[in-house]
Amino acid sequence: MSQPPHELLGHLFRAALAAAAPATRVPDFLPPTPAGRTIVVGAGKAAAAMAQAVEAQWPDHAPLEGLVITRYGHGVLCRRVAVIEAGHPLPDTAGTEAAQRTLALVSGLGERDLVLCLLSGGGSALLAAPASGVTLDDKRTVTAALLRSGATIGEINCVRKHLSTIKGGRLALAAAPAAVVTLAISDVPGDDPAVIASGPTVPDPTTFADARAVLARHRVAAPRPVIAHLEAAADETPEPGDRRLTGHAYHMVARPQDALDAAAAACRAEGLDPLILGDRVQGEAREVAREHAALALRAGRERTPGGRPLVLLSGGETTVTVRGGGRGGRNAEYLLALAIALQSETGVSALAADTDGIDGTEDNAGAVIRPDTLARARALGLDPAAHLDDNDAYSLFAMLGDLVMTGPTRTNVNDFRAILIER
Repeated sequence: MSQPPHELLGHLFRAALAAAAPATRVPDFLPPTPAGRTIVVGAGKAAAAMAQAVEAQWPDHAPLEGLVITRYGHGVLCRRVAVIEAGHPLPDTAGTEAAQRTLALVSGLGERDLVLCLLSGGGSALLAAPASGVTLDDKRTVTAALLRSGATIGEINCVRKHLSTIKGGRLALAAAPAAVVTLAISDVPGDDPAVIASGPTVPDPTTFADARAVLARHRVAAPRPVIAHLEAAADETPEPGDRRLTGHAYHMVARPQDALDAAAAACRAEGLDPLILGDRVQGEAREVAREHAALALRAGRERTPGGRPLVLLSGGETTVTVRGGGRGGRNAEYLLALAIALQSETGVSALAADTDGIDGTEDNAGAVIRPDTLARARALGLDPAAHLDDNDAYSLFAMLGDLVMTGPTRTNVNDFRAILIER
């Protein structure tokens, strides 16, 4: 290896991010200019960078206007498309006002017009247009409870779609009869268009009954207006096969697998053997960590002494059932649980980070662990197991100086994990 382990892991993470950069991924999927107007709308942590990439390629003589919504701090300068920053993961009034403006922009269009929709992770919270009778505070309450419950992103977005006037295919319905072309950067396991940003331009296979079941399964006590709306089930989202959504185009411009493939290529260039465990790993972060630790320990035992180092790569999105009062996203929690399970195994280091640059609601993308992580923590008087029990991995890694800080990356292809086994 040409670099120390933690620097090498950082190099692999940067290779993964580069493979999902909107500037390089969006241009290949742009549609021809229409005879009429082109309205750009969208939401997500990559939405502003995607809009900028559209503007860079769109002919100057062709009409182009619109609005995209991104998380605070994730905006970039665009010339023809307005960029609105709003709250994430909890929606706020800025997101609600921008979502209402989005619906107004796509209303009243004709058959010669085009709606170009740019979606990426985070779009569900940012496109906050509550259903009739449901307030923004109601949605914030439900979202916060679901985020702490251990619910998957698919489950959370099922509920979001049924409390919205814009998600679950409703944006595309509002744009009729204009053509709709969606460009999406996937941040969900399986790359399901109905889950990415809660699928505002595609049919929805879930129902009000499914949304009620999610709340019941995770014992979420929703506000009365939410319960009443879900029980009334008065206006179901358009289901697969709905003719009103036929003829639209949907392109996946970047996926978690693309990031893992790029990291694997970077491994081989550095003389390492990559093994991709999958791009859709799900489950409780600490349980996934224990499984990955077992794989790493077994791989270390079975490898030939002096052989090429091995890197276990994986993507997807773990969950955290929050029971403590500490700080830390799912990647930090995964890493702390991994370090405890590895028990200072010689020659094993790891990095886990969210590709959007934000691990949960913190200011870090993730963290790194080394063989001496537990020893250094204990030398500072820290109890790693107690920090894990309190969901407080962020604080431990901050005191060790092992947080990964990137700032907003303006892309989002879910979590990235790499375990380096040197022997």
